[in-house]
Amino acid sequence: MGPVTQRLLEVVISRLMPWDAPSSPGEARAESPRELAKALSDNLGQAEMEIEAGLLALDGESSARHRTGFLQLEPAQQDALLAEIEHGITHATWILAPHRWFASVLQRAAEARYANLRGETNKVVWAQLGYPAYRPSEQASVRGFSSEEPSGHYDVIVVGAGIAGSIVAGVLAEGGQRVLLLERGEDSYQRALGRDHLRNHRLSLYGHNTGPEIDGHPRTLVEPSGRVRQMLPHHPGYHNNAMAVGGGGLVFGGQAWRFHPNDFRMQSVYGQPAQSSLADWPISSEELAPYYERVEWAVGVAGPVEACFGAPAGYRYPMPPLAAHPGRAQLARGAAALGWPAHGVPLLINSVPNLGRSACVRCNSCIGFACPSDAKNGGHNTYLRRGIASGNLTLVTRAFVSELATDARGRVAGVYLYRTPGSRARSEPASSTRLERIRADRVVLSCGAIESARLLLASRTSREPAGIGNRHDQVGRHLQGHIYVSACGVMPEPVEDGRGPGPSIATDRFLHQNGGIIGGGLLADDFVILPIIAWRDHLPPSLPRWGLNGARWLRDNYRYLLEVTGPIQEVPQPESRVTLDPDQTDRFGRRVARLSGSVHPESVRAAEFLRQRAEEWLRASGARQVWSRPFTSTTFLSAGQHQAGTCRMGSAPDSSVTDPWGRVHGHDNLYVIDASTHVTNGAVNPALTIMALALRNATGMLHGTA
Repeated sequence: MGPVTQRLLEVVISRLMPWDAPSSPGEARAESPRELAKALSDNLGQAEMEIEAGLLALDGESSARHRTGFLQLEPAQQDALLAEIEHGITHATWILAPHRWFASVLQRAAEARYANLRGETNKVVWAQLGYPAYRPSEQASVRGFSSEEPSGHYDVIVVGAGIAGSIVAGVLAEGGQRVLLLERGEDSYQRALGRDHLRNHRLSLYGHNTGPEIDGHPRTLVEPSGRVRQMLPHHPGYHNNAMAVGGGGLVFGGQAWRFHPNDFRMQSVYGQPAQSSLADWPISSEELAPYYERVEWAVGVAGPVEACFGAPAGYRYPMPPLAAHPGRAQLARGAAALGWPAHGVPLLINSVPNLGRSACVRCNSCIGFACPSDAKNGGHNTYLRRGIASGNLTLVTRAFVSELATDARGRVAGVYLYRTPGSRARSEPASSTRLERIRADRVVLSCGAIESARLLLASRTSREPAGIGNRHDQVGRHLQGHIYVSACGVMPEPVEDGRGPGPSIATDRFLHQNGGIIGGGLLADDFVILPIIAWRDHLPPSLPRWGLNGARWLRDNYRYLLEVTGPIQEVPQPESRVTLDPDQTDRFGRRVARLSGSVHPESVRAAEFLRQRAEEWLRASGARQVWSRPFTSTTFLSAGQHQAGTCRMGSAPDSSVTDPWGRVHGHDNLYVIDASTHVTNGAVNPALTIMALALRNATGMLHGTA
């Protein structure tokens, strides 16, 4: 920026994001508007021209109204003018929409104030809020995963090294099978450790911290209007799972709930609402129970016994619960006053050293980032490590499987894949890759609900011209995720210490049996709140988001903020789905996934019911102020990090894609083993169920029962 617009930016920031002067001579001073403006302008990228044009338009607006530039106005006049620009009230001509420019510059100013634009591990503002510095000494030394060269014929190819694929590959390799594990991403542990508060899987405004790379890997989303928009991997509408060795297990929060027994028989309990595809699972909770237990011990879960649905009396997790969040006592009192059962939260996180890895160090980030002490427990640092140690498992990263290979009869005989050389070479041309065919007796897809469906649809044969497994137009349908509800409160005592993990108390009172509601959901306290997320999502709706009053409110209340949140059991619909986009291709020239659909009205009813219970819990716990956002619309697609359902399991080929073992109907050697096969997605986080189902189905493959 030139000196005039840079000065304008400084003054605008001084009005949008002011901060009180130090109250005592020894107190540290927060960044000045000049320092914030410098940090912001250094990080604008492609938005610089838009921000600069708006600043010049603002100066012109001031001249049109006051016959002087914005810099010469009194602070009160500057605030009044900015308030009108915020609401789109202008006298001069703006090329940009003024209210949108205001929202953009306000967001950027808040990022400069509260986030670590320059890679800081500590900021004065964080200390004033009560958010602690990042402690680099917490970081563990973790052995990386090496990518190898594939060779010869394999017993099994597993596509996708997420939590399911890592378990499947590890189990089969330990059982003596020669396994090739193909991962589209790479070993992203070190990358995901980076504490960039704006580029991670919790808040990915400008990028994320695993894969895929932003360039060359789009998807498309059909909006309610019918317009088709291109989505990049960090856009919310992309519905990105972490593509890397470990998948979501690298960056998830690790809540380790078993599905409730009624989650497996939703149609039997509730019937089938109109326009829905609500159905029962072809397996029961009792059938999955032994695999839940094996995963809890082999991977590692810390938690209280009362949180384990369906476990026998006296059952204990392998590790005690993690340290309680400071707000737990207040929520416990509120639950008791309401007569609601409440208990701790099971987590796939070490509360004590376990299986050769360290305990949680209560870092200041947790969800959305890799664990600095390697205390998060996924398939990659347990089953995959053991599979590699067996000598039977070959891991290949940066391997994009374009389609399944078949023989003349249409039987699956391996995969076609592109491999890209180097490490994170974003600018590599497609010509630097090569298409290879690798043969195997069996193939397992563990790519997540969107990409597993895309791969089946992209694999077309004369026998199955609409895609392998898609004779009955079922592949890609019933796409679902988890609508999350939340309510915020200001508590009478400090409840936020800026240390993770966070969730330490939950109520399962509303999972089922909620009157006329279909299903229900879980409520728990939330993960540690990043300062920029506190500004974005935890301010009362009536509070101005800019100016001195807003800044003081956040400074004075951050430590008292408490969020109650949780997922609801969604009602699936056949028209929420994955198809292949007819026009958009990726860097390899392959058609990308097109996402379309909405949420069922019954899901919105359940969400609104649970939101009201979240507010009720906070009020009963003594909150002096409570707020939340009502659910009123169905015109959005829910398929985020808990995506499921596109290759649902069942006994009838005309209404499902796989059998109860994940084997694709009509194919004796092709499996889908991930959340794609979930008939419904439960009223709790699905990670443990994905793991247990992967262990069950891989064990069946190994012993010939699948």
